[in-house]
Amino acid sequence: MDAGDSIRAKALTLGFDAVGFSRATLSEETRARFREFISEGRHGSMAWLEDRARQRESPDSLWPDAVSAISLGVSYTPDSDPLAHLSAPKTGGISVYARHRDYHDLVKGLLKHLAQFIVSRFDGEVKVFVDTAPVLEKPLAAQAGLGWQGKHTNLVSRQHGSWLFLGEILTTLDLAPSLPHADRCGTCTRCLTACPTDAFPAPYQLDARRCIAYLTIEHDGPIPHEFRAAIGNRIYGCDDCLAVCPWNRFAQATHHAKLQARTDLTAPALADLASLGEAGFRAHFAGSPIKRIGWRRFLRNVLIGIGNSADPSLLPVAQGYAEDADPTVAEAARWAVERLA
Repeated sequence: MDAGDSIRAKALTLGFDAVGFSRATLSEETRARFREFISEGRHGSMAWLEDRARQRESPDSLWPDAVSAISLGVSYTPDSDPLAHLSAPKTGGISVYARHRDYHDLVKGLLKHLAQFIVSRFDGEVKVFVDTAPVLEKPLAAQAGLGWQGKHTNLVSRQHGSWLFLGEILTTLDLAPSLPHADRCGTCTRCLTACPTDAFPAPYQLDARRCIAYLTIEHDGPIPHEFRAAIGNRIYGCDDCLAVCPWNRFAQATHHAKLQARTDLTAPALADLASLGEAGFRAHFAGSPIKRIGWRRFLRNVLIGIGNSADPSLLPVAQGYAEDADPTVAEAARWAVERLA
């Protein structure tokens, strides 16, 4: 086997579900699309996207010695309906990617094992990246043939649907590029019409400022009132546009034990979550990506879910936070009280 075939075989053996190769550059069309996203302010308060925009535009600006990019995917396909919580408004909806241990730990561990293999077998340098690094991983994975960027802007795979965690290895090795994948969205617009807050101004365009995942995870302070009713009981992220993709019917549930959902995070009761307290929150979500948003932001989301529950039995829970020392929490609680009363 040549280097590419050997690396692909090792990656699959380690547990990756998708592997592809490309040049360590991105097309001018991709760069222009990213610049437009930033210039129109669609990234909202995610200043880190703008701060390192130049490096994100192409991997070789991040590491000039890089010749090839190895894109890798790990399936996190759920084994049950990811939107089941929407029919149970007294529970909280947590995005599938956060119902288990932090995926960064798993993906980074696999990437490091593969990087060690490459260095030991071939005369080349490597650098490992997950999505905390300034890399536009979705267009990079698309040009490496892992799938295509759908109308919801996420990667879609014929084999794994919309459920792939991505990671990259940049290397000085000159690896033969994989064939990029054709766009197979066709006339389908399910992901666009499924969005509760109309976060897609056009196909293949996202306005993060309207996205529930952004509003519940990245956005600090009060959530704009215009989006609150549409958020429903989604308390951490949103999977609607991913879950309705027809290509998901070919995806098999993840084989990674660490990516299988915790039962207590599939449909947790809003009342139980609101009663955690800060110490309880840190303990309950230890090792989870949810922990990074902090107790107060999480509680804000839970209170909005309570306000949308239409369940008067949750009124005392909301009232208990109406005079909270944190003004964002107190405001969300009073909004919930008004809705329930």
